[in-house]
Amino acid sequence: MTTTPPATTRPGAQPSGRHPSGRHPSGRHPSGPTVLRRPGTPGTLYRGGAGMWSWVAHRISGTILFFFLLVHVLDTALVRVSPEAYNTVIQTYKNPVVGVMELGLVGAFLFHGLNGLRVLLVDFWAHGPRLHRPMLNAVLGVWAILMVPFTARHLGFVFT
Repeated sequence: MTTTPPATTRPGAQPSGRHPSGRHPSGRHPSGPTVLRRPGTPGTLYRGGAGMWSWVAHRISGTILFFFLLVHVLDTALVRVSPEAYNTVIQTYKNPVVGVMELGLVGAFLFHGLNGLRVLLVDFWAHGPRLHRPMLNAVLGVWAILMVPFTARHLGFVFT
């Protein structure tokens, strides 16, 4: 018969290994990572800052690009199946609604690419985290500078 030695605990220690205040001994909450908050603010991870919104926009633009590529591959594959069906599908794309959708696609592609470069700089450049907000402003500025003339030219073709 084997016996297990009694656990050695400090007087007043909780059996779960937590501090008497209920916090984990490391100072972290046992259910997840430590979140630094300003005193008096509600406990939320998403406070609507520039970094969070750029993260959301990056995911949305990536999803748009993914679905565009999926549709593009499928409709291009129609050429091998039936050239007549391919021509019919291409004709349905020649309307103002799809022209405006193309504008959104170009905007999503441009933002996703520029913001991806910003994310690389934030991740791999020593000054990146400190300068993430000015870099986001630069991304938005370059995006606007490139999109304004493209929008005017493209919508001119769509609505003529």
